[in-house]
Amino acid sequence: MGKRIIPRRRGRGRRYKAADNRFKGDARHPRSKSSSGKVVELLHDPGRTAPVAKVEDQNGTYTMIAHDGMHVGQEVSAGHGAELDTGNTAYIGSIPEGTKIYNIEMKPGDGGKLARAAGNAATIVSHGKKTIVRLPSKAQKAFDNMCRATIGSVAGSGRGEKPIAKAGKNFYRNRARPKIWPKVRGVAMNAVDHPHGSGRKQTIGINSTVSRNAPPGRKVGHIAAKRTGAKR
Repeated sequence: MGKRIIPRRRGRGRRYKAADNRFKGDARHPRSKSSSGKVVELLHDPGRTAPVAKVEDQNGTYTMIAHDGMHVGQEVSAGHGAELDTGNTAYIGSIPEGTKIYNIEMKPGDGGKLARAAGNAATIVSHGKKTIVRLPSKAQKAFDNMCRATIGSVAGSGRGEKPIAKAGKNFYRNRARPKIWPKVRGVAMNAVDHPHGSGRKQTIGINSTVSRNAPPGRKVGHIAAKRTGAKR
């Protein structure tokens, strides 16, 4: 019997687990309807691309994604009565058109789901029964007016500009979140390691489409594909 392929091995073993004991926890909007606090610390979070800020308010402390230009000692507020300033969290129905926002809730009260990566920002397009927002992908999406978002853009916009320079840096960068790098192609492996392995040339050698009901060790390639290749 051959070896278990990587997608199967990923289900167990510490090599495929993130060091989540070093993560700074969820960066969500405060649960209270109204909050006012002060930024007490800016932190690097290995679990995300953007820095996070620890905020102290009347209910204790919570973590939020830092915006570009945030500093320790800055006053931030959220919910009803929050001023429409950078770093404050407000209901998108009350934010003016053209304003840049991030950490947008998909449903009211979920804490924020969209536009959370370093340098990301969405834009308010229009208001009506729902608020239309242009996401970082340029797609436009309608949100409930009671969904919350933070005004500004996420810090760390230049993160991708610094060259990695050497393979070791990339290895540890991917290891922070359980990604195995480098990623070896199946056709470059031996037959014992992968269904696409072996042969004099690096070709799959068999049909790349597999059944939805294929056993786990065989389920690689195009899974239950209706069609493959260029559309004609």
